[in-house]
Amino acid sequence: MSSENPSQKATSKRGFASMDPQRQKEIASLGGKAAHASGKAHEFNTAEAREAGRKGGRAGRRSASGGSAAIESLS
Repeated sequence: MSSENPSQKATSKRGFASMDPQRQKEIASLGGKAAHASGKAHEFNTAEAREAGRKGGRAGRRSASGGSAAIESLS
């Protein structure tokens, strides 16, 4: 007798994550185009992009123990 529940499948064909990567890309692209067309998409200006890059660079300098000592030393 099997211990598996017959109503549960090993894999599901539902949801975004189960789709072919190319199909995911197509759907995401349509969403981005719609957001820009409606004026709701955020577009980084130069200063915002610079700030985001600076923050990302600082976040990557954390120690292996998960502490923020490296970040505090930069402040």
